Amino acid sequence: FLDIQMPELNGLDYSRMLPPQTRVVFTTAFNQYALDGYKVNALDYLLKPISYPDFLQTANKAQEWFNLIWQSKQTNHEERAKKEDDNIQSIFVKSEYKLIQIELKNILYIEGLKDYVKIYEENAAKPIMSLMSMKAMEEMLPHDRFMRVHRSYIVQKEKIRIIEHNRIVFGNTYIPIGDSYKQAFQDFLDKRS
Repeated sequence: FLDIQMPELNGLDYSRMLPPQTRVVFTTAFNQYALDGYKVNALDYLLKPISYPDFLQTANKAQEWFNLIWQSKQTNHEERAKKEDDNIQSIFVKSEYKLIQIELKNILYIEGLKDYVKIYEENAAKPIMSLMSMKAMEEMLPHDRFMRVHRSYIVQKEKIRIIEHNRIVFGNTYIPIGDSYKQAFQDFLDKRS
């Protein structure tokens, strides 16, 4: 809330020095400044003496503006985060005192073993073992590509070729589908069958 007529510097000039995202409500006894107020992107203009209903209406307008801006920023942040997740091509995991980069497209499935995970890749002689929880691994992976199907298994959806007797088959490995994951897995299958 900014008065227009002030000593040494008027409110219009002062409002031009504020950051562009700042919104001002001008208060003045002179209605001839109303048009100038809107030229500097004022949110509203209150004529003195200011009645309580007018003040309340303007305060609510300012609150609505703030909420719209805040929601817009939240939405933009979430969209950027999702795009970043969608663009992830690889992850780094610590294994045997080194960081190893793993291409996501090569991962078949991940097996949890107490405090460790084993990452099984296509055409790899042996899995990569890393000291981390399944929950931490699940959070690293893009949810649109990977799915937890058991408390001990995460699979890459696109790599699933065979499902037999409620188990996912990767070569000689049979991955069970846990009871608490069956509905989400069935929903995934229903969208694709």
